[in-house]
Amino acid sequence: MCNPYSITTNQAAISALFPVVNQYVGNLAPMPGVFPDYNAPIVRNGTEGRELATARWGMPSSSKALMDATKKRAEKLQAKGKAVDFKELLRMEPDSGTTNIRNVKSKHWARWLGVENRCVVPFNSFSEFNKAEGGGIWFALDETRPLACFAGIWTNWTSVRKVKEGETTNDLYTFLTTEPNAEVGAIHPKAMPAILTTQDEVEAWMTATPDEALKLQRSLPDGIPRVVARGVKEDQAGSTM
Repeated sequence: MCNPYSITTNQAAISALFPVVNQYVGNLAPMPGVFPDYNAPIVRNGTEGRELATARWGMPSSSKALMDATKKRAEKLQAKGKAVDFKELLRMEPDSGTTNIRNVKSKHWARWLGVENRCVVPFNSFSEFNKAEGGGIWFALDETRPLACFAGIWTNWTSVRKVKEGETTNDLYTFLTTEPNAEVGAIHPKAMPAILTTQDEVEAWMTATPDEALKLQRSLPDGIPRVVARGVKEDQAGSTM
């Protein structure tokens, strides 16, 4: 899944559902469409307890992905007769980030699977694209779009997200995906987000050993989530309470 999701529940409700002791979000406005590289709320483990913070969607891409992209860019520059400092080109290679993770066994992701880098990503609905079914298909746990969360990870990272920004340091996040169930698979057969629906699941994700926590990288039972909107870029009908 690299399509948008929505978070329209207010920060007081988020803090109550995921008992938060510190908030670093300012005035959190409803977000009917969160897109890759947007800032959005996450709940993470802090030194004093759970924190509600904002981070940019998209964890650092692998060194191989960045190396391959840099090689392609270097070849294009050289074809135009331009000199290339490959080391500097690699350092400044734009990386808008990886929006979801399936292969948690990869060494690239293993460094962030400890409790200090785990987070939950609050959402009310999420979208998968299927042109034949009307474009953006929005899913939620039910028609009221109750607050739920994805199982995620986060880190603080220095990189070039966009060329015009140059090198910046940001809190970044992404979430896990897994095999789709019947509802999501009918629209997007490749994957669905790893969704946590109970307080016990949230606690397990935030506190358990990696082996135990990763048991939550599984699809939901057939029947949920449900389709709640079709053919729209943003889901405007989320709850604010």
